Amino acid sequence: MYTQDDFQHQGEKMIRFFKVKNDKKQRPKSSKIWSNFILNISLVIIIFVIGIFIGFIIRNSRLINNEVLSRARSYFVDIVLTRRWNANYGGVYVEKKEGVLSNPYLENPDINTVDGKVYTKKNPALMTREISTYAEKEGLFKFHITSLKPLNPDNRADAFEQLALQRFEEGEKEDFKTIKEKGRFLFRYMAPLYVEESCLLCHAKQGYKSGDIRGGISVTFDVSRIKSMIKWQNNILIILSILSAAVLLGIIYFFITRLSNKLSDAYSKIEEMAMVDDLMQILNRRFFFNRLQEEFKRARRYNLHLGCILMDIDHFKKINDSYGHQTGDMVLKLIASRIKAKCRKTDIIARYGGEEIGIILPSADENEACGVAEKIRNFFENETFIIDDKIKIKVTVSLGVVAAAPEELKEIEDYNLIIRLADNALYEAKKNGRNRTEVARLTEL
Repeated sequence: MYTQDDFQHQGEKMIRFFKVKNDKKQRPKSSKIWSNFILNISLVIIIFVIGIFIGFIIRNSRLINNEVLSRARSYFVDIVLTRRWNANYGGVYVEKKEGVLSNPYLENPDINTVDGKVYTKKNPALMTREISTYAEKEGLFKFHITSLKPLNPDNRADAFEQLALQRFEEGEKEDFKTIKEKGRFLFRYMAPLYVEESCLLCHAKQGYKSGDIRGGISVTFDVSRIKSMIKWQNNILIILSILSAAVLLGIIYFFITRLSNKLSDAYSKIEEMAMVDDLMQILNRRFFFNRLQEEFKRARRYNLHLGCILMDIDHFKKINDSYGHQTGDMVLKLIASRIKAKCRKTDIIARYGGEEIGIILPSADENEACGVAEKIRNFFENETFIIDDKIKIKVTVSLGVVAAAPEELKEIEDYNLIIRLADNALYEAKKNGRNRTEVARLTEL
């Protein structure tokens, strides 16, 4: 495990590096150089601030536009489901009271009951128009059902709808745009209607068959308020960007005087981020090889043993396939934390691959390395992970171990040989049934 002392040591090295580097720099010898430096820093700050606020403007606009699109899709789905309900019952009959007209495009839409009442049929198309009328009166939205071959002239497509219907024939799944009309901004959305079995009662005579695109439904609603809100937010962000840039430029001298002190801390953090795997919170592969090389050289120099373990989680793909990658990631985090608890304080743990973990064991002979490996294997064999208080997952691991004695290390020049041997041992462990530890020795080469 990479200890706090190691982190501190690396940080001190970086601090010394920058101190030496800064000491070598000569101070500006003229006001022109100093002015150019201030100007360059100022330009960087201005560009940075403007870039951030432009990013906010773009992001906010996209979020709002996506919300508008989601709203339109929701309206469309609602009316399609309502139409499907109507069509599945072959239309709905309502009492023909005052103001209720029969649909002239239906054959025999009216029925008379024994009590003398008259009921008229409301098919999906008529129901869609009436719902649209109610919604439009409330100032909510407007539906329009249309096709390239409408039965009802009122369903004739306008320019936007005609273009959308042609695109649907070419394979498009939806079309939308924002238009300005009579001083208002209107969002128009359209998606295709597919012929279902229940639709053929009315539309079979037009030559349609199940699965055909027979038209579409357009949804229109007012987004003037949303457009105004976007414009207002953008204006606020522009003002904030100008004010922020002005404030930053006003205190630029203060930042410059403190910059050198902050650099060492910043680079220490960057160094830490560069060597730690974000998911498992252990060293990453690149730093694993760096540390292995360092330990290899140290072991050769001081006549020490050096052990290495490569571990693979057995059938980890099944966990991802069965429970999802998010659960798989949680399992990886738990496994990494358990391994850190089972290893020695001096051991160095890193993510070697997707679900492979490498462990460097400084000064460990073969018995010690195998002992650590078996300790890990036995633990996972008897452990059950509980995810979100409901998912129980058991895992086993396969491990490949290699441990080199001081005299063996002096005979080899390439530390990568240790990795290759550990990888070979891991391969044997998986080939021989998994959930086991296999050992490779330099003498076997």
